[in-house]
Amino acid sequence: MSMKRLMMSAAIFACLGAAMLWAVATPKAALLVLAKADHTLAIVDPATLKVVAKIPAGNDPHEVIASADGWRAYISNYGFGAYNTISVADLVGQKALPAIQLGVLHGPHGLDFAGGELYFTAEVNKVFGRYNPATQKIDWILGTGQDRTHMILVAKSLDQIYTSNVNSGTISIFEKTAAPAPPGPPPSAATGRPAPPPPPPGANWEETVLETGVGTEGFDVSPDGKELWSAAARSGTISVINLAEKKVVATLDANVPSANRIKFTPDGKYVFVSMLRGNGGNLAIFDAATRREVERLNLGRGAGGILMQPDGERAFVACSPDDYVAVVSLKTLEGVGRIDVGRNPDGMAWAVRK
Repeated sequence: MSMKRLMMSAAIFACLGAAMLWAVATPKAALLVLAKADHTLAIVDPATLKVVAKIPAGNDPHEVIASADGWRAYISNYGFGAYNTISVADLVGQKALPAIQLGVLHGPHGLDFAGGELYFTAEVNKVFGRYNPATQKIDWILGTGQDRTHMILVAKSLDQIYTSNVNSGTISIFEKTAAPAPPGPPPSAATGRPAPPPPPPGANWEETVLETGVGTEGFDVSPDGKELWSAAARSGTISVINLAEKKVVATLDANVPSANRIKFTPDGKYVFVSMLRGNGGNLAIFDAATRREVERLNLGRGAGGILMQPDGERAFVACSPDDYVAVVSLKTLEGVGRIDVGRNPDGMAWAVRK
């Protein structure tokens, strides 16, 4: 072999080696973070806090959720009503898949994945819908009658659904009840034969709307399913809802103006509230039992999305103006690190591959 060919071969092997070095597989448990300004979804290895891949996330990506098997991620393309798509990412292949077209439904934002299906809000239409990945169709839409239906959470039992409605300043609680079967036709007078049996009873959904303050955006349900906490950005208050009674049982003067997200720790001991502006600290931490603030952290110029690590070790807080995700220890309630994922990080999710 000539010296020239030998050098070319060495260069090719070097390039292949570099490609193999940078082709890092998605970990079985992965942290997913959206960078809104970059239009990307970052896959982060929670063990090293390093980004292993970035995937195109579509226009104005705001929220992300993983499928139950951890193979897919769904991303709402919000645009304050300008867009009508939900982007889809293959987390194993680390590539974008064809987006879900929502047709006349605009402004998708909040997402949840339950019972094998994807639930999403559509702000412009004042509804939420459900998409079936198996049939690739939207199989259910339900109206809220509220302005800017923003975030959604589906109970594990699938018989309750909660939404926050920003401009109406409300939380909606939808509860599934048995619907009475319509009466069958009367027996035929001519034949005397009995009427055919009525169709089996279906399901009915009853909505309870509770006032919680204008700017109600972030909310969460306690791990025991007994309480729902929501934060109102305009008043800086927190509403505590008793879900069994479906009523507001406390309004906390929490001093959380510009509140964005609120999350319980996995053990239910603390409640984290992020604020888009500082005011002496942009992450307030409350004791869930006493409903009193126990800590306030200044993580940067503003905080948005919050995600709890399922094992209760850490919380991740998107510091959107500063282009990083802050890592907070749930043991010491202190900031312990940062993750650089791109510009204007916000929505996050946890994906566990099965």
